[in-house]
Amino acid sequence: MKILKAMLGLTAAAAVSLLASVALAQTYPERTITMVVPFAAGGPTDTVARLVAESMSKDLGQQIVVENVGGAGGTLGAGRVANADPDGYTILLHHIGMATSATLYRKLAYDTLGAFDYVGLVTEVPMTIVARKDFEPTDLKGLIDYVKANKDKVTVANAGIGAASHLCGMMFMSAIQTQLTTVPYKGTGPAMTDLLGGQVDIMCDQTTNTTKQIQGGTIKAYAVTSPKRLDVMKDIPTAVEAGLPGFEVGIWHGIYTPKGTPAAINERLSKSLQVALKDPNVGARFAELGTAPSSDADATPAALKAKLESEIARWKPVIEAAGEYAD
Repeated sequence: MKILKAMLGLTAAAAVSLLASVALAQTYPERTITMVVPFAAGGPTDTVARLVAESMSKDLGQQIVVENVGGAGGTLGAGRVANADPDGYTILLHHIGMATSATLYRKLAYDTLGAFDYVGLVTEVPMTIVARKDFEPTDLKGLIDYVKANKDKVTVANAGIGAASHLCGMMFMSAIQTQLTTVPYKGTGPAMTDLLGGQVDIMCDQTTNTTKQIQGGTIKAYAVTSPKRLDVMKDIPTAVEAGLPGFEVGIWHGIYTPKGTPAAINERLSKSLQVALKDPNVGARFAELGTAPSSDADATPAALKAKLESEIARWKPVIEAAGEYAD
């Protein structure tokens, strides 16, 4: 009888907890939500975040304010959310660096897979292999031949260790089996400024940061890293087409909440994300930037969790082989 009473008590407690969670989700949100972006304002991830936050705000009936918490390859901002109250009012929009930081930082302040809950995937942005506009090579094959012959002279810019440009650059050097001199900057803006000014030679960065410069002719483009050519830059070949087999890199973005956030709130945020990704303005702006919104199937907690786990496994051997760590 005592065991039966205990079991009934546990069942009742679970039912009360479930009802409380549902009730919370029905009233959520009741105030402003902070979306932490772990990179500087004006960068490619910030651009994606602000587009999505504006549209989600309309659906949720409360404003989502973007807060830029840059530094340490995105880990400072992620750590801020990991330590926030799990009430749905502090969320994180992060890119592929969420997965790579698990290996890049050997003393990470949080457990990547254990410190967060999941909302959904937002978009997967292709990368571009670009150079200063007066760089000698005229196509990707020529670029590869040139950098191999001049590896001690060629410089590769990136926005700092853990940034998308750093990861793509590292994969490029691995693919051509040539180590080049890397020049890290404190953000995408300064890296692009020096590429435009000719202080550095090449860079591999997201279309959200390079499309306008390519279209304006202020930098030279050799390839996109997507499986097929982009509508916004149809004359730019894919890396595979241009002679770099298997070189496909997409910088995916996802939204997370602190571990312990009620499932009903994560689901509410996921549904709002799905609404935002169908917003014609979001779709049009993403298209201009060379990307597309995630599908309903991908803008879910389960899909983001699976993506993060698979990407940690994918990048771990690449980073360990390069031997480049952030601490």
